[in-house]
Amino acid sequence: MRSEPVDLDPISVQSAERHEVQALADNPDRRGALRIPYISIHAFCDSPDVADVIRSAASDRLMARAQVTLREGGIAAAVSLYHQEPTPQLIIIESRAAPEAFLADIDRLAEVCDTGTKVVVIGHANDVRFYRELMGRRVSDYVLAPVDPVSLIAAISGVYGEFAAEKLGQSLAFVGAKGGVGSSTIAHNVGWTIARDLSANVVLADMDLAFGTASLDFRLDAGQGVAEAIEDVGRLDEVLLDRLLAKCGDHFSLLRAPGTLDRCYDLAANAVDPLIEVAQSSVPFLILDMPHVWNAWARNALVGADEIIITAVPDLANLRNAKSLITFLRQARPHDPPPRLILNQVGVAKRPEIKPAEFAKAVQLELLACIPFEPHLFGTASNEGQMVAEVSAKAHASKIFAEIAGGIVAQKPSRRKGPFNLGSMIRKMKFGSKAA
Repeated sequence: MRSEPVDLDPISVQSAERHEVQALADNPDRRGALRIPYISIHAFCDSPDVADVIRSAASDRLMARAQVTLREGGIAAAVSLYHQEPTPQLIIIESRAAPEAFLADIDRLAEVCDTGTKVVVIGHANDVRFYRELMGRRVSDYVLAPVDPVSLIAAISGVYGEFAAEKLGQSLAFVGAKGGVGSSTIAHNVGWTIARDLSANVVLADMDLAFGTASLDFRLDAGQGVAEAIEDVGRLDEVLLDRLLAKCGDHFSLLRAPGTLDRCYDLAANAVDPLIEVAQSSVPFLILDMPHVWNAWARNALVGADEIIITAVPDLANLRNAKSLITFLRQARPHDPPPRLILNQVGVAKRPEIKPAEFAKAVQLELLACIPFEPHLFGTASNEGQMVAEVSAKAHASKIFAEIAGGIVAQKPSRRKGPFNLGSMIRKMKFGSKAA
């Protein structure tokens, strides 16, 4: 006779999952570690709420490489379908059936599953014995409803290996709300400061293939680094990437842009994805110095970045553009933190300006920084091919760049496990149930 259910709270599947997921949701670096591989996913839902969650998860940037097909009918629909066609790499099953009936349905599903297919179950029973029975049947994971999109993505990522935070670096996309606002200058100074002052390895990719200025700012000749990495995608790996990098110090490397107009750089929407993936697997920080363009590849690179920093100057055109860009990014990245906002060239003499507080209020963001207008300082740095702190370490702008860099590095979570981790406890339960 079946024993009475044992509720897992407070150390439940749900509370453990929420514990880890909240940390992922709050930290863009850790969310980046959840990126899902190129797999096909079939989801079979038993309730409209879970169906909505799966649709939302499927549209997340971390799921961009997966092909998700959603069907109604729960596990019965899955069994019927796979009598006639092969199974995908991953099946997500939701059921509101009682545990004993659910286990019988899982047994029927196993009979029609191809070797290598993984199964994630979304259930409504908070029962440790039921959980162990599922794990004993080699179910990859059990997610307790109600479920949210981020926790579902975390579960899928966990099926394909533990969170790869040690390997996957953080991508930071710097983009201007308008041309000429200084986004590239800020990207170069922040990346260089992270590398020099905080001894963290940084790769800066100049994504403005025709007009990029990163080579000038670091006193280098233009090069084919970014262009070759994009065009030679079939051979691109960490070894080739290292050969394409121009070293600018112990911890700072530059992927140079060609800076020539002998050709047009009409790129496919996903053309820069392999470059970003390889770079993120090589260094803790990848700085994307984005051009002020709006096409498919630039839009995809922005949406896929772990963090986005928008630079604007305090005038009406910048306010309009920044507001449009922020609105788009909030819609395209509903489960990510909003972009960061920097106001540059603040305090130009006799120029009417929108006050920083009013600018921030209009776009509904807190300002990451306000950088004062210092034409002599920035002009000297640009003409000499130096960073601002090399020209004047005591300048107010140098301190601002140091604060931005310190804030970015501080977001990187510690890899050291604490003495008591709910997620680890639940994962140990899986192995314990198999051994039993």
